[in-house]
Amino acid sequence: MKLYRKNLFQCGVPLLRPRCVNLLSYPLMLLNISLRHFAGAVSSVLAVAAIHAVEIELDESTAGVIHGVKDMGTRVAAPEVAPASNEGLQALERMQLPQGLKASLWAAEPMLANPVAFNFDEKGRIFVSETYRYRTSVLDIRDYLWMLEADLACRTIEDRTKLIADKLGAEGTKELGIESEVVRLLEDRDGDGKADVSSIYATGFNSPLDGIASGVLARRNDVYFTNIPSLWKFTGQQKAETREELSRGYGVRFNFTGHDLHGLTFGPDGKIYFSVGDRGAHVPTKEGRVLEVPDTGSVFRCNPDGSQLEVFASGLRNPQSLVFTENGDLLTGDNDSDQGDEERLVHVVENGDSGWRVGYQFAPLGNAGVWNTEKMWHPRHAEQSAALLPPICNIEDGPSGIAYYPGTGLNETYRGSLFVTHFLGNISRSGIYDYKLKPKGASYEVADAKPFLRFSLPT
Repeated sequence: MKLYRKNLFQCGVPLLRPRCVNLLSYPLMLLNISLRHFAGAVSSVLAVAAIHAVEIELDESTAGVIHGVKDMGTRVAAPEVAPASNEGLQALERMQLPQGLKASLWAAEPMLANPVAFNFDEKGRIFVSETYRYRTSVLDIRDYLWMLEADLACRTIEDRTKLIADKLGAEGTKELGIESEVVRLLEDRDGDGKADVSSIYATGFNSPLDGIASGVLARRNDVYFTNIPSLWKFTGQQKAETREELSRGYGVRFNFTGHDLHGLTFGPDGKIYFSVGDRGAHVPTKEGRVLEVPDTGSVFRCNPDGSQLEVFASGLRNPQSLVFTENGDLLTGDNDSDQGDEERLVHVVENGDSGWRVGYQFAPLGNAGVWNTEKMWHPRHAEQSAALLPPICNIEDGPSGIAYYPGTGLNETYRGSLFVTHFLGNISRSGIYDYKLKPKGASYEVADAKPFLRFSLPT
């Protein structure tokens, strides 16, 4: 079922980018591609060859450190939080909700900043994961394309550690270890419907490998936290008095910022489920096995103590939130590659493979390779491989947060609603959609879809 058609455009990696292809190994391939796609093919190849030679010379003269970290010297250890303002109230005035529903402001800066995910505990307190490393200390490879090949070659977090040392040097490594992610605790102690107490629950996530604080889950006095390269477990009422690294090895490369460790939720089987984008993973388990999914996004699950960790599903690009229905079915939204494909609503099935590999982002012929040519991101069609688990449908841009309403709290019309936040970068097009699913064979199709919240920037 086709729900929404966006304006298609191409913003993939240019074909003849220096250092993306070794000209000495693939001169004929480059020439053939150039003849197909570019005028003045021979001059283009020669120009790239010249640039490649210059960069080889630069490599030798700088002992492997080609460029430094951008904006050196600007990072600070203390979280930078904006002062109080009326921006939250102004945002409320813009929001449009269905008749009979009302939004209210619960907390705003300076009580919190840069929230990525939040979760309630049994006492009604909110734990918030906050990022201060986004696009500064967590690098986006689009800003560092001169080390793209080396980044794609990483298969473990140890490889990425070496990449940082080799390509960014000692000063760059030090610069990436300044800013820290934060887990914050917000409370409404006087019961007036607004947060009145804010405190930092956990911090110190500032190693060069640390990613974005992208997932938090509170249950029975334990707090779980996902932040590349690790899944953490904290205990403590007002602050993390103990912290245990349940597993480690997520985020073998930098790739695109935001393709991080997300989606913490408990499943009906009592296990913890979480997702990682196509920054990939190479994770030793407590039982001595190694889980290797370095080229794709995946969903993992484990026991609350971190044991019996396993890959539940793979082949995703950038899944973020995860949600279970009352029937125990797991759903997520997955983002497109900005190469003509579209976002997807995915029924996540045990051992399912949705088809995405990180190499499609940088396919030598461009246009996402077979991801597009074989229409792998489309709902099921006759030409698809039977090994592929296709999406339920294509959906609006930028899916991130996702929630399922089983029927308690709102009115009856929302029973069975799947709410998905869509972040498109501007207020006029972003918001929350309400999807209604109905069974189709062993999976689902969308029976209805409509805007729920408009003129907002939710994630």
